[in-house]
Amino acid sequence: MKHHGRVTGWLTAMVVSLSAMCAVAADRPALKAGVFEPPRAAPELSLDASSGGKLALANYRGKVVLLGFGFTSCPEVCPTTLATLAQARKRLGAQGEQLQVVYVTVDPERDNADRMRAYLHGFDATFVGGTGTPEQLAGVRKNYGVMAERKPFGNSYTIAHSSSVYVIDQKGLLRGMMPYGRLPDDYVHDVRALLSE
Repeated sequence: MKHHGRVTGWLTAMVVSLSAMCAVAADRPALKAGVFEPPRAAPELSLDASSGGKLALANYRGKVVLLGFGFTSCPEVCPTTLATLAQARKRLGAQGEQLQVVYVTVDPERDNADRMRAYLHGFDATFVGGTGTPEQLAGVRKNYGVMAERKPFGNSYTIAHSSSVYVIDQKGLLRGMMPYGRLPDDYVHDVRALLSE
């Protein structure tokens, strides 16, 4: 009977613990993106910003950050993603001021800060690009689990890369990952949900 009492006590403790965890998760808004549960601190960046100076996520505390990876010579995936993010920011209206899109290059050989600024401004003048040395960028990709592989293409090369967008909340916590191909309204929903916290 003593053994039975210990098991019952342990099970009760587990149920209470799980209930508390679920209650905390229930306080969080439901996101359209795949969620990180529990949320964790988004790995910091220390890159050259297309806007000048250094790019760090800490600069955007108080805003929701949508962080993507790509390159300015990307033929389809990157421009599609950036156009979607630009539409989402526009649909947010005044709340768009509380959103920051950050796009980190996977092609440091071609993408310097000036080229990234000109490219991103074609979508939205508030978007900020990040570039740096191949080693710096490889470190950032490793921290986020992003794949990038250079492949020959004609007389040049292209880069196959991960295409999800990371959703970072106002406190700098990694909250979700939106897969490629989602609609602007999915981003609008998640940004509004996080801003309402």
